[in-house]
Amino acid sequence: MIEFHHVAYNYGGGELLTDISLRLAPGSFHFLTGPSGAGKTTFLKLCYGELHPTAGRVTLEDRDMRGFSRDEVAQMRRRVGVVHQDCQFLDHLPLAENVALPLTATGQPRRDDDLEALLSWVGLKPLSGHLPPSLSGGERQRAALARAVITSPDVILADEPTGNLDWEMSLRLLTLLVELNKMGKTILIATHDLNLIRSAKSQVPARVLRIRDRRLQLAGSDL
Repeated sequence: MIEFHHVAYNYGGGELLTDISLRLAPGSFHFLTGPSGAGKTTFLKLCYGELHPTAGRVTLEDRDMRGFSRDEVAQMRRRVGVVHQDCQFLDHLPLAENVALPLTATGQPRRDDDLEALLSWVGLKPLSGHLPPSLSGGERQRAALARAVITSPDVILADEPTGNLDWEMSLRLLTLLVELNKMGKTILIATHDLNLIRSAKSQVPARVLRIRDRRLQLAGSDL
């Protein structure tokens, strides 16, 4: 799946990440923690090829992402779904159209029955015709998750998906991510929320990673 091989990343003002090696195995569940500015979002961007390392390699199925052709990048985007910290919807399009956009971007056919089933799964089918500005924070996050999984990816990456949600809605979103993991999807969630991590660990064998001093560490039982 996705592997980091002695990866470093430099923004120009010194290294943000140093000598990171990690394998995201198929069907695994990971949390990524660390203080603000530690490099969690950068780490996720390296996972899906938005950024390339300044040293080392990030590979997908043993292929260095840096060498992907345009078609291979499109294929990768089908396999790796991303829930961004900023949901980034097109406000003039109804919810259902926003969720379906990755199908158009990756050249996949749209099946309305599948789209309706997906919106039902995240509890948003009654809102399918609503515009994004009318949605609550929890509804936007669930819509973002639906958009990330509509291409049936193998890996789902989520950047602080519960950062602006209350606890009840955070648990609802976590339940959806746990369900995806039990279906065999690889999950990586960047979060500050230790309660969310504890709740997940009671349901799935989640591994907790922490960025500290530019390096990736396996977090201990102090969580």
